[in-house]
Amino acid sequence: MTDYKRPIRVAHVIGKLNAAGVEAVINNYYRNIDRNKYQFDFFIDSDGECQPPKYLIELGARYFVIPPYQHIFKHVRTLIRLFKENKYLIVHSSMNTLSPISLFCAWFAGVPVRINHNHSTAGKGEFKKSCLKYALRPFSKCFATHFAACSRFAGEWLFGRKMIQSGRVKIFNNAIDVDKFKYSESIRKAIRKALGVEGMFVIGHVGRFCYQKNHDFLIDVFKSVHDVEEKSVLLLVGTGKLKEQIENKVSDLDLKKNVLFLGVRQDVDKLYQAMDVFVLPSHYEGLPVVGIEAQASGLPCFFSDRFTEESVIDSNTRVLKLDASAVVWRDEILRARERSRKDCSNSVRRSGFDIVKEAKVLEDYYDMMIASLN
Repeated sequence: MTDYKRPIRVAHVIGKLNAAGVEAVINNYYRNIDRNKYQFDFFIDSDGECQPPKYLIELGARYFVIPPYQHIFKHVRTLIRLFKENKYLIVHSSMNTLSPISLFCAWFAGVPVRINHNHSTAGKGEFKKSCLKYALRPFSKCFATHFAACSRFAGEWLFGRKMIQSGRVKIFNNAIDVDKFKYSESIRKAIRKALGVEGMFVIGHVGRFCYQKNHDFLIDVFKSVHDVEEKSVLLLVGTGKLKEQIENKVSDLDLKKNVLFLGVRQDVDKLYQAMDVFVLPSHYEGLPVVGIEAQASGLPCFFSDRFTEESVIDSNTRVLKLDASAVVWRDEILRARERSRKDCSNSVRRSGFDIVKEAKVLEDYYDMMIASLN
């Protein structure tokens, strides 16, 4: 039996750093896995919007900046070279339908364990992007030795129902540090004071400014809310290519004083405490980690009907039709003003989203793969 040198480095291909979404999920797992057994190397695109977190580097993570897939030949050459140089046993790709590219590189470099991990689906309104996804979907099983997804819905969308039913797709929940997001009245008061939103009805949203997250409709909903409740404010956390477009819309609707663009933040757990409701009207999702975080903090949440059912953990969460009017969303949101905040941490744990337990599941998964190499 081969005794591999510990820690074993796992290559995680994640694309662009955006300080949220897939990156946040993998970071959660990395912080809680036994790093004496497994260390993560992150492969990120050179045109990402954020810098690698220093605290992860201090824990032992390494970051390799590579050309984005749009520069396909440089992208492939660089990945093959780095995979060979570092002699990886495991390449774990979270590039969704693009994963066959990085997994081909891993196969060519002789990496024995190659995981295709899907975190997303497709939605209407992104014609070019959706065409690419559907064109690449048939190749999802090429070059991969193992398959994973963030939810059954995401797994079935990419790999097919038979793969899910056969148990060949491992589901890894988008788990979080539950205690970090647990509701705190003292933090709520301090953050609301710091933001200058004391006495306001605070609606919150965390997500990249992109078509998927549907900020355009979110602003319509907030405008409708503000017409009824003048003492209301919208917190927008994140960045992205559509940010300027949304800023212009906010200005045109004369809402600049009531919409706060907070950018990329490292204290999102505290910002949840300052909110009164959380709204996520996405066009499509796999299983959004921010939705789990918001529910863990005890917030009344409002999701579109384009989510997987595993996303709904708490009874305070409402699923609304995306094709409903902004007025319908407004009326549901305003009803939440009468709801009291509660501790939902146990509900999150029971639903399988406790990162302490889920990180052990990933660790065991890697152990199984390493053992199979002998």
